[in-house]
Amino acid sequence: MKIPQLKKKPEIKSCHNVDWEDDYSWVHQENILEVLKDSSKLLPEVKEYLEQENNYTEYNLKDTKDSQKKLFHEIKGRIKLDDESLKFKDTEYEYWTKTTTEGNYSIKLRKKIGSNKIEEVWNGDKEKEKLKTEYFGVGDLEVSYNDKYLGYSLDLKGSEYYTIYIRDILSEKLITQKIENTSGSITFSLDDKYLFYSKLDEFHRPRKIFRHKIGTSPKKDELIFEEKSDAFTVGISLSSDEKFFFITTSDHNTSEQYYFSIDEDKPEPKLIKKRKRGIIYSVNSWNNCFYCHTNENAEDFKIEKCDNLLKQNWEEYIAPKDEVLIGGLIFLNNWVIRGEKSNALGKLFVKNVKSGDEEELNFTNEKVIVPSVSLTQRDRNTDLIYLSYSSPKTPSKTYLYNLNTKEKKLVKEQEIPSGHNPNDYIVERLECPSHDGRLVPITITRHKKTKIDGSANLLLYGYGSYGSSMSPDFSSTKFSLINRDIIWVTAHIRGGMERGMKWWKEGKLLNKKNTFEDYIYVAKYLIKNKYTSEGKIIGMGGSAGGLLMGAVVNRSPELFLGIIMAVPFVDSLTTNLDHSLPLTVGEFDEFGNAKENKEHFDYIYSYAPYHNIKKIDYPHILITTSLSDNRVLFDEPTKFTAKLRDLKTDNNLLLLKTEMNAGHGGKSGRDGAIEEIALDYAFILKITKKI
Repeated sequence: MKIPQLKKKPEIKSCHNVDWEDDYSWVHQENILEVLKDSSKLLPEVKEYLEQENNYTEYNLKDTKDSQKKLFHEIKGRIKLDDESLKFKDTEYEYWTKTTTEGNYSIKLRKKIGSNKIEEVWNGDKEKEKLKTEYFGVGDLEVSYNDKYLGYSLDLKGSEYYTIYIRDILSEKLITQKIENTSGSITFSLDDKYLFYSKLDEFHRPRKIFRHKIGTSPKKDELIFEEKSDAFTVGISLSSDEKFFFITTSDHNTSEQYYFSIDEDKPEPKLIKKRKRGIIYSVNSWNNCFYCHTNENAEDFKIEKCDNLLKQNWEEYIAPKDEVLIGGLIFLNNWVIRGEKSNALGKLFVKNVKSGDEEELNFTNEKVIVPSVSLTQRDRNTDLIYLSYSSPKTPSKTYLYNLNTKEKKLVKEQEIPSGHNPNDYIVERLECPSHDGRLVPITITRHKKTKIDGSANLLLYGYGSYGSSMSPDFSSTKFSLINRDIIWVTAHIRGGMERGMKWWKEGKLLNKKNTFEDYIYVAKYLIKNKYTSEGKIIGMGGSAGGLLMGAVVNRSPELFLGIIMAVPFVDSLTTNLDHSLPLTVGEFDEFGNAKENKEHFDYIYSYAPYHNIKKIDYPHILITTSLSDNRVLFDEPTKFTAKLRDLKTDNNLLLLKTEMNAGHGGKSGRDGAIEEIALDYAFILKITKKI
């Protein structure tokens, strides 16, 4: 089949007295944000090219059709399709969700406490059917405090412009006009007369909080807060003691908070602490005290406490620890629960309010685990919590745990219908020295029969941005590769917060290349220690992890057999220079400001994947993107693919697949998500010759 060719329209670009030619800049049309909302506005020749690439991908993967079907059923066979969540006890009702064998979306159920009558509050599949839409994204699903109203927000394109609806649960009739162009989040007032939401501006940034009186026109909605900085976005939440609303405005690096009482007739948000660059803080209230989770004078966070937000005499409640990330607090009447993270591993601690004693919650002998805690009821006068954990080889287990007696009862265990024996697998936690001696945590999951002699293929997953930590939790999908002698490795590289804030800072701005170096050094370490060999690694990353993939494959293509890049941030310089795009301005403290700062420009230019493609041999590459993606625009992977076709000197596969009706998260629905994984895995099986 003929290889697709995107038309070249050379354009000379210039910044800081540096000129460069971009043959494909025309793909980024001026009304690009309108295209995300309405695909009919896409340039016809771009649409034709994307369709050609889709056809080319399908043609080159036609021999994997059977594998895709097999993988789809295999992955789906590990999911308990007909399943129910644990119940949460509200004031008058118990609420829970369930999934069915036939459905793709969740169902929200409830029953009155003391009754056996079950009511269906929400059915995603029925709602999708009513709307006759291909893409169906649910942003939020909230029941009002009087249990009468259901608030829900929908995105029917994948562009993350959510429309909010409020309806009466019993009659199923809408009781207020729809509210369009929101971020999707819904917060009810406790008297159920109002809801709060954030509106998106022309650049898809939520910078205004409105109060909507239920039953009235959105045109009458009251603006209660507006963020003036283009870099900051806003959200609103209720305090743990349900006495205050907190408005948080932040970018990735700095935050500021306001509060107002739940019973204010006309909300007038009051500032808690004025923003300081690099300082992140979050205040909550409980039992007539305020708690502040902050990194001010505490790089990896601490928690302070005071009894008055007007005087703010803060005293230390949880002290900071070096390279140990201090998490937030969960309050019960008699207990305070919190988490910590270090070396990519989490821990949970519980404090007895009366005695002041604190101890770690130890409930498993496994070393590489992800623990979590959730509440059983809205009333905080209880000793009972849900305590869960999983590991890379062990499905999730949830216990009903009594904090007073320390008794635990297994109440839910993730079932793998097709069967799963954790003893068939080995999980290892290793550390690898990077280029500067910093030790990078690595989580390895492999089948016990896989030989460690260099013969195995290995999937190396990485992300490394925004302080996002990659948790070593359980994922049943991975075993379709692990069971075929492909070792799965997660590299906990800098740019995340697996080793605290310092780990993030060492992987952003003018330290961004540490992220790429860490990943490459992990790859070489795995080769040296016979987990795999050069040319047998499959690199995988999505979004900012796609930036990682693009950077490392330009730098060290010989390490890889293949690369999978999902919605990849590969034209990062062009995006950084365009301050009208949704995320750019808010990410100056993550990647830099190339337009205003020459040092930032030179640094980003030196690693931006699109600008550093070379005339060399590249491994097999599969790139996936979505036409309505508002976070990483489709033109980035489109341009990257076209330029890579021009310059690469090999005959390996280069495939671009564009979902024409999806967003940043790919297809909607359970089956859609599995289909995308099956495609990635079939590509891997093809290039590793395991089909």
